[in-house]
Amino acid sequence: MKYALVTGGSRGIGRAISLKMISLGYHILINYRSNEEEANQTLAMIKQEGGTGEKMRFDVADPQQVESTINQWCEDHKDSYIEVLVNNAGIRKDMLMMWMENNHWMDVIDTNLNGFFYVTRALLKNMLVHKYGRIVNIVSLSGLKGLPGQVNYSAAKAAVIGATKALAQEIGKKNVTVNAVAPGFIRTDMTKDLNENELKSLIPLNRFGLPEEVAEVVCFLASEKASYITGEVISVNGGLYT
Repeated sequence: MKYALVTGGSRGIGRAISLKMISLGYHILINYRSNEEEANQTLAMIKQEGGTGEKMRFDVADPQQVESTINQWCEDHKDSYIEVLVNNAGIRKDMLMMWMENNHWMDVIDTNLNGFFYVTRALLKNMLVHKYGRIVNIVSLSGLKGLPGQVNYSAAKAAVIGATKALAQEIGKKNVTVNAVAPGFIRTDMTKDLNENELKSLIPLNRFGLPEEVAEVVCFLASEKASYITGEVISVNGGLYT
């Protein structure tokens, strides 16, 4: 059985990726932090589509939780390893920097940047030993362009983009690829407070994207078909920023 871990996999873009990934023959590990109901729903949807999966609860921003949960999984699956990792978990705490408190900065950095580090480090050794792996990091238009009111989020996502390019060079010889996907405005819980009617005029394709459109790109990068692509950032933003 082949295993893929999707952090923040219980809803939104993470759910769409989890559902799409079963087409590649993976058993999906659905990571979530607290929303058991959404995680159960995603697992049910995977099974309805003929796939298999399981829930894996931990907070990506907590290194002890990450290490203990993944170490226990590895102990229980000594003949297998997680060969695909999608670092999707993320949070936003938008506000102008002049009003930003320390926790608004640190919470976003901890989940979006440090979470990438903790989870990737925990899985990397087994990918290198087996000489095969796919790491796909979900970044953002904010990390490429920067957006006002998102200094914290933009900083975190830009840092993951830099880490993606560096790690790709470190481990390419072991046949482990590292790429990033940068969504623009996508219809999810994370963007429900945004006014699509106002913002879509800025987008050449004149609409917000769908989680499934991001998932298609992620699954391509996670597949064997993308074997000669590494260190890249692919935008899925309707032409908003190129």
